[in-house]
Formats: sequence, C-alpha cells, structure tokens
Amino acid sequence: MADLSNHEAVYATDEYGRPFIILREQGKKTRSHGIEAIKSHILAARTVANIVRTSLGPRGLDKILISPDGEITVTNDGATILGQMEVEHQIAKLLVQLSKSQDDEIGDGTTGVVVLAGALLEQSQELLDRGLHPMRIADGFERACSVAVDHLDSISDRVEYTNDNKQNLFKAAMTSLGSKIVSKAQEKFAEIAVDAVLTVADMERRDVPFDLIKVDGKVGGSLEDTKLIKGVLLDKDMSHPQMPRTVRDAKLAILTCPFEPPRPKTKHKLDITSVEEFNKLKDYEKEKFADMIKM
Repeated sequence: MADLSNHEAVYATDEYGRPFIILREQGKKTRSHGIEAIKSHILAARTVANIVRTSLGPRGLDKILISPDGEITVTNDGATILGQMEVEHQIAKLLVQLSKSQDDEIGDGTTGVVVLAGALLEQSQELLDRGLHPMRIADGFERACSVAVDHLDSISDRVEYTNDNKQNLFKAAMTSLGSKIVSKAQEKFAEIAVDAVLTVADMERRDVPFDLIKVDGKVGGSLEDTKLIKGVLLDKDMSHPQMPRTVRDAKLAILTCPFEPPRPKTKHKLDITSVEEFNKLKDYEKEKFADMIKM
C-alpha cells in the first residue's frame, strides 16, 4: 500500500499496468504551496503523458476507449485518446488542449507534443530538487527553444513542389500515415491526401482551405475501395427503383427555394376519376414548373 503520510498524491499502477493517482481523504487534505504544489502539477501532467507514451511512433500500441454510452473507439492518435478521456485536473487539461491545438494547427504529432511536454516536466522536477527557481527553469527552456529552432533552420532544406512534381509531398504523407489505422493501404491514402490538398490549395497565398475537403464514410467494402472525387458528393437515396443509377455529362441546378407545385392554403381534397383528369393535372404541374424555372 502506498504511503500517503507525506504526500498529497501518489502515482501508482494496478496489476495490469494502468496508471492512477491515489489522493488523501478530503478531510485530511491541506492546501499545497510553493514547490510542493508545482511538483503535484508535474505529477498530474506526467501521468497524462505516460498514458499516451506507448502509442507513439509507427510501432505504437492502439488504445481501446469505451465511452459512457458503450461506444468503442480503437486508435493510437493522441488527440483522439486525450479528447475522450475524462480529465478533471486543471494542469492535465492543459496537455489535452496542447494536443488539440497541435491537431488543429498541424494535423500530426498530437502524441509527440504531449510526450515531449511530459519529458520536459520530468527534467524540470530534477532541477527543482537541485534548488533552481521555476522562473529560471522556464527561462532556460525559452533559450533552449531559440537555440533548437536556429539549429533546425541552419540544417533544413527547402523542398520545392508543384502539381506535376509531388513526390516529396507523397513521401511526407506516407510518413504521417505510417502510424495510422490506414497504414495497410498507406500508398493509396497518401496519394489521395496529396491530390485532395493540391486540388483546393491556393498556391499564391500558400494556404489550404480544409473546409473544402470532406471525408464521407460508407458501411461495407474495404480501405482499398476508397476513392477521391473531384467534385461535389451528394449522399442521397434513389426515390424510385427505376431511376437511372449513372448519368454522365448531366446538368445540375442548385436551388435555394422550394421547388414544388403550388398548393391551396386551405385543407383540400382532389379526386381523380379518369385518365384525362390525371393528364390535365400532370400538364398543369408541368406548366407551373416551367413558369418557376423561367422566373
């Protein structure tokens, strides 16, 4: 049993290796101050980092997440894992927000940033034990970041690409998809991703409006059945089984108003007793549709 006599919280693992934090009872808890409070925050952040550490890299392990309503998610994406965790600690929530920001801005590296943050905090705790002030540690990390960025700029290469020469983009997409669940169809999805981005990218502004790219899933089939449609996909069912399944070189009309024949505002009943009356009704609706199109 963990000794809580001198600690507010103790990091421990169960027989399956799952981490958890043991807290003292509410009546015996006291408010932490200074270095002890900082160490408590570091412990919470490192616990979150340790959870996603094993899912890092192409050989990372998948996590099985079960939501309160029983929905099962299998993933090794850091943003997905942390987003579905019920995190209560305020400092641990910062790591969740860090992963989400990385996903929104870059789209990759969501696990790496959390693991890196946990490693930096682990080193920070050792510096705190040596007597360094937290402000001095934070200032040191700022300077180290500037040195690292300058070094990366000095050894980096500028990779040119065009719509005709996209081999380097293809390699980058392959690397990013290597640790995803679609890795068994890695080349196909990398090609789809590059083609989709180049289709909507604004080369002059060097900007990609991702809201113009939509992923639509269908039940059945396999990953290899995935295809890129350079156009608009309307997910609609056929209203009649005799409607044609394929129409080529079709003309489409996009309407922003209802397109139906006029109806009386009061409750009414229409009885058709002969073929002639039915044909008259059909001709009337056709005439009204023609008038609406001309308007």
